[in-house]
Amino acid sequence: MHIGLVGLGRMGGNMRTRMRRAGLTVIGYDLDPQVSDVGSLSELVGRLPSDEPKVVWIMVPHGAPTRATIEELRGLLGEGDVVVDGGNSRWTDDPVHAALLGEKGIGFVDCGVSGGVWGLENGYALMAGGSPEDVAKVQPAFDALRPDDESGFVHAGQVGAGHFAKMVHNGIEYAMMQAYAEGYELLEKAELVDNVTAVFDSWRVGTVVRSWLLDLLVKALQDDPGLSQIRGYADDSGEGRWTVEAAIDHAVPMHAISAALFARFASRQEESPAMQAVAAMRQQFGGHAVRATLESPDVPPAKQ
Repeated sequence: MHIGLVGLGRMGGNMRTRMRRAGLTVIGYDLDPQVSDVGSLSELVGRLPSDEPKVVWIMVPHGAPTRATIEELRGLLGEGDVVVDGGNSRWTDDPVHAALLGEKGIGFVDCGVSGGVWGLENGYALMAGGSPEDVAKVQPAFDALRPDDESGFVHAGQVGAGHFAKMVHNGIEYAMMQAYAEGYELLEKAELVDNVTAVFDSWRVGTVVRSWLLDLLVKALQDDPGLSQIRGYADDSGEGRWTVEAAIDHAVPMHAISAALFARFASRQEESPAMQAVAAMRQQFGGHAVRATLESPDVPPAKQ
């Protein structure tokens, strides 16, 4: 199979290598000429054979960069060709992109990709959405990227299903990470436990909470005991928010995932206005002690 790959960052670059190892011919394009195989999208498409459907896989940031890439490919590809969006696009964008390409007879497949920087060696979990005909045209690439066992790939459903499945996957990931993190903090604060890293390491085999995330947490603790080199600040990529929004739309209770999302918001606050209000109320009704803030010219005036 010949395939074009747009976006050769941490994920895309490793995906190119894994597909090449499996025998696929991959033409990669990136804005960084140091890693790009060609100088433009036009050159990439021109390098793909015309005697088979041309498949171009996109791995660029969601939103405007993905839309711009799809619009340019719309003018370069033809009937029977396929575009795969493997980035973390919002699933609601997928029908729009499919319709845009469909006007020219170009197929569209959305694919959630999980595996991070470890995917090169371990393989990637792939969740695809689209018609059976379009998915079949991309199947050799899916087979090259997936893990070597029988699992790791699913044709989740129609256009949008792949990114929707990946969105829910990432929401679950938020909750799992938060549970490990809260357990870590409690173990650290309890004087009974002497070696928190060893406790987590002991859970990696035979327990019901073993997972790859746990393996990675143990590695982080071994590399930096006490995590003294890492600030407790966590961004969210957007998919946690989208998962909670979808839960609201479908009236699905989502206690753990929404709490994990809000915990990330709390991590970005130097001081929590909400907890300031809690402290003030405790002082007012019960005379409980409060801690004074350090005066700073950078602190904005209180809202009236």
